[in-house]
Amino acid sequence: MMLKDRLAVALAKGAGAHMILLTGDQHDGDLAATDTLLPAAVLIAVTDRADPGVILTQRTDTMSRHPGQIAFPGGRIDPGEDVVTAALREAEEEIALPRRHVTVIGEADSYRTVTGFQVTPVIGIIPPDLVFTPSEAEVASVFEVPLAFLLDEANHVEATLEWQGHDRHYYEIMWNDRRIWGATAAMIVNLARRLRWS
Repeated sequence: MMLKDRLAVALAKGAGAHMILLTGDQHDGDLAATDTLLPAAVLIAVTDRADPGVILTQRTDTMSRHPGQIAFPGGRIDPGEDVVTAALREAEEEIALPRRHVTVIGEADSYRTVTGFQVTPVIGIIPPDLVFTPSEAEVASVFEVPLAFLLDEANHVEATLEWQGHDRHYYEIMWNDRRIWGATAAMIVNLARRLRWS
């Protein structure tokens, strides 16, 4: 089965009774009763090669939210945008990935962040060996991690930290000297549970 077909089948299945997906890192009381989650979208760009990879970014240390962290290209959904349009726009703004080069497969499972966002990942296939130009204001570097490595559950490490008086349980994935954790790792874990990559 081709890569795009395998991804499409996994996204179309829906979560089975045996599939435990991560829905978010919020606890009761994280948001006031009048607050609502802000919609956001990220692009999980998978390179179309024999051993596909996933494009990730490291945010600059000057960002107000999640400085220095590893993330998918993405951000808030602007008024009038849908999830796919927002993900493609953000990828173009952050790493100069032309939307015409992205074959959109579909939307993956959304994830609630402790910072008040409802993030929906969009899965897309891109040609291999594209040259990316990171936005100086937002992106310190762009790199590719093998999809098989990200989806290997042996690389998904559970951890705990205390934040605002609560124990927060999260996943982290170490790729060389890069620590992928929090919402980005959680979305990877969900994708791995859908795909059961081998």
